[in-house]
Amino acid sequence: MHTIKPVWQKWLKCFHVFFSALWVVGVVTLALMNLLLKPQDAMSLHGANLARKFVDDLIIIPGAIGCFSTALIYSCFTRWGWIRHRWISVKWVINLVGIISGTVWLRVWIARLPEISQNLGFAALADPVYQQTQALLAFWGTAQALTLVLAAGIAAVKPWRKHHHPHGHDHEAPRQDFSPGPHSPLWHVKH
Repeated sequence: MHTIKPVWQKWLKCFHVFFSALWVVGVVTLALMNLLLKPQDAMSLHGANLARKFVDDLIIIPGAIGCFSTALIYSCFTRWGWIRHRWISVKWVINLVGIISGTVWLRVWIARLPEISQNLGFAALADPVYQQTQALLAFWGTAQALTLVLAAGIAAVKPWRKHHHPHGHDHEAPRQDFSPGPHSPLWHVKH
């Protein structure tokens, strides 16, 4: 397998963290908007719906695409691989479910709200389609926000560090700290 050089892996990590942060912060922002915004008139209702669409189009979608793309490069061209560690596998599942549900359902619901509020004005709040879409978006948007925050936590903590290998060896994740290990010449100097 061809792996990318360490200097490029550092840049890849920077881009991955940047896009992940965009995605997570965008989804959390959208969830908070869905739960906390209480428009008082037609203009503020339509403005809130357009703001949701703005967050989705310009923050969440680029963040999700960038996160997925950099994760794909990580899995294909670094030693992290696809399923070498359980925490990577769990993150892949969470992220793929987030991308699929965001594309198939959440994006459609977010796009529907401004159309209804533009046509019906403040009366959109009494419209059954608007109410159902708003409720679905509030519930599933919050669920997605929580799962993406969980994925970010998994990336930071890296639980399940040892992964049983079918041939009897246990793999351990690479060291994340910069202290010398027991096989380093510096280990014996300090201890």
